[in-house]
Amino acid sequence: MEKLKPKFKIALSLFVLLTGCGRDNDNAFAQEPNGTDPVETNPPNSNYRPAFPEQTRANGVQTTTSYSKNIITSSLTSPWGIVSLPDGRLLITEKVGQMRIVTRSGEIGDALTGIPQVNASGQGGLLGLCLDPEFSSNRLIFWVFSEAVSGGNVTSVAKGKLSDNDRAIENPAVIFRAGPAHSSSSHYGGRIVFDRTGHLVVSTGERSSLLTRPLAQSVGTGLGKVVRLTKDGQPAPDNPSFTESGAIPELYTYGHRNPQGLAIHPLTGRIWLSEMGPRGGDEINLLKAGANYGWPVITYGIEYSGQPIGAAIQQQEGMEQPVYYWDPVVSTSGMVFYNSDRIPEWQNNLFVGALSGQHIVRLVIENDRVVGEERLLTGERQRFRDITQGQDGALYAVTDQGRLYRIDRE
Repeated sequence: MEKLKPKFKIALSLFVLLTGCGRDNDNAFAQEPNGTDPVETNPPNSNYRPAFPEQTRANGVQTTTSYSKNIITSSLTSPWGIVSLPDGRLLITEKVGQMRIVTRSGEIGDALTGIPQVNASGQGGLLGLCLDPEFSSNRLIFWVFSEAVSGGNVTSVAKGKLSDNDRAIENPAVIFRAGPAHSSSSHYGGRIVFDRTGHLVVSTGERSSLLTRPLAQSVGTGLGKVVRLTKDGQPAPDNPSFTESGAIPELYTYGHRNPQGLAIHPLTGRIWLSEMGPRGGDEINLLKAGANYGWPVITYGIEYSGQPIGAAIQQQEGMEQPVYYWDPVVSTSGMVFYNSDRIPEWQNNLFVGALSGQHIVRLVIENDRVVGEERLLTGERQRFRDITQGQDGALYAVTDQGRLYRIDRE
């Protein structure tokens, strides 16, 4: 592993000096205290340059509070999504199509009955989940899964009621399907959260195929999108309008590749999204209603073969820039903003699961810009799939290898 080459550092510093005055951010260079060299030391896959300072390889930061990481259980089967129930227990989806309740002491409950059939081949399965904001009274759960339908597979959204005895999902119903169907078993997206207005926000992938990839730019399909729904799966009434004809009414943003993370900022209520790139180009995006996030027209990544993607451009008018990107990738997945007072220096920081990176990313964000990055639990050698904050203020993370971690101050 090597440090950033001196020429690259000089070029980036010159870029900062030339463009920094155009940023509406008094904290554009606020990296101190505790700022270090960037945590990424491997060379990038391409010679692409960031659109603004600290869009990639922000200075490193280091947590000063002593914290612990405890493995609660190692007996889950490919867990994918995790949320905290009001009583502190954790509700977890497993890729194979099962949903389980796990206590904070590691006791794993039986798989809940009533879950509709999932297609767990490839990257599919039972994916992200969230609780109704009024769960304490209505016990409603919403989840995303890959479903086999006529013509192939789709990313689907379902809801159901957790039974009073915590053993079953009652009255399950599919409320939305992101078409068109395709035979691919990759890039389903699959996260789901409630926004501050009480509407569901769902991420969908463009299904990976070179045939479906361009549909991320089509407002008339559900592939490579973020959609916004009512609890019954209808289009949210204040969704944005699009000038292009044939736009689906559920559409909120488009131009996404494989977005596997959604989180609501605890102060602003704005929606943030993580998105997997190809070779390079993992992104953190701040969503704006109606915006186009560029895939596959603009990207900071290249094909797995090493060839450029499309015209090999990273900026185009009418397309949003990511707030942050990685090259090489860390394979971003589920994420959460920390709003506990257990570790004050983490407040309002974004924590992101990294799969190929095998760590948890901590991003310090000021004025909607990343000003610091830290890598946590790097020695665990785990693919971190999702992370949430528990009722006790601790972070809970699940890994592809079946572990559930609790991360909290010592």
